[in-house]
Amino acid sequence: MTTPQKPIGSGFGARSTARDVLEGIDLTGRLAVVTGGYSGLGLETTRALAGAGARVVVPARRPESAREALDGLPGAEVETLDLADLESVAAFADRFLASGRSIDVLIDNAGVMACPHQVVGPGWEYQFATNHLGHFALVNRLWPALSSGTGARVVSVSSSGHHGSAIRWDDPWFAQGYDRWAAYSQSKTANVLFAVEADRRGADAGVRVFSLHPGAIITPLQRHMAKEEMVANGWIDAEGNVADPKFKTPEQGAATQVWAATSPRLDGMGGVYCEDVDVAVPAGTDPDRPGVSDHAVDPEQAARLWRFSAELTGVDAFA
Repeated sequence: MTTPQKPIGSGFGARSTARDVLEGIDLTGRLAVVTGGYSGLGLETTRALAGAGARVVVPARRPESAREALDGLPGAEVETLDLADLESVAAFADRFLASGRSIDVLIDNAGVMACPHQVVGPGWEYQFATNHLGHFALVNRLWPALSSGTGARVVSVSSSGHHGSAIRWDDPWFAQGYDRWAAYSQSKTANVLFAVEADRRGADAGVRVFSLHPGAIITPLQRHMAKEEMVANGWIDAEGNVADPKFKTPEQGAATQVWAATSPRLDGMGGVYCEDVDVAVPAGTDPDRPGVSDHAVDPEQAARLWRFSAELTGVDAFA
């Protein structure tokens, strides 16, 4: 399979920070939307974008917590959004579109990981519903604001966890038995496939779409993991300190998504998966290799997932 997955020599690396990649970039007059932009990587992303002059809208499931976290940060505004509730997604999108503003950057950052089994809506598994379907509906509903500007970018935050599962077409909701990590992996594969197909559909309108692995970082994303599990994995020590030298700080973890959202080096590109602040290499079918797995960038799978998601959510900006 031919692939555009080839590093471009960004000049940055795994230890670069979000502020590093924004050095010399002026975002004054630009508007960004960052889901979950008040915690973990999202908070660092919001701080970096606002620090470079952008206006940052932060849709949050817990708006009061978001306001507290972003208190005093110039350029940030908080809105209410629950990605697991499609009525909430529609309401946020309607409010935003009514403002008449264009979106220059939309970062699909919010997510859940390895949570206990839960279903939402008409029986959708919670991780797939939140991490993928909510963002799918959000991007499609906000499409008029994305396509009305000049050169908007959408960034879909995935994970190396995508290696663990392709889309489980025979049982996407885990009716035959729930595995929290397989469910997370499926949702992260969906994030990459979404970027592939959204970029194909949106490129003619000047909207380019990227996906990425931010790296391993200790953030509130691990809220559903017991401390003992993280110690056993070698992620932290018994005192709760980061023990794995490969782990990044939140400032470093936010770098790749900020780079994908703003770097002039990516002009004219799209549909690629990034990591360590560069376009990633193909990993083929080897889950232990860095880069992106074949099953996550297969254009036929991407198109199939788009059709499936549009049918489930009832939303398709390109229908």
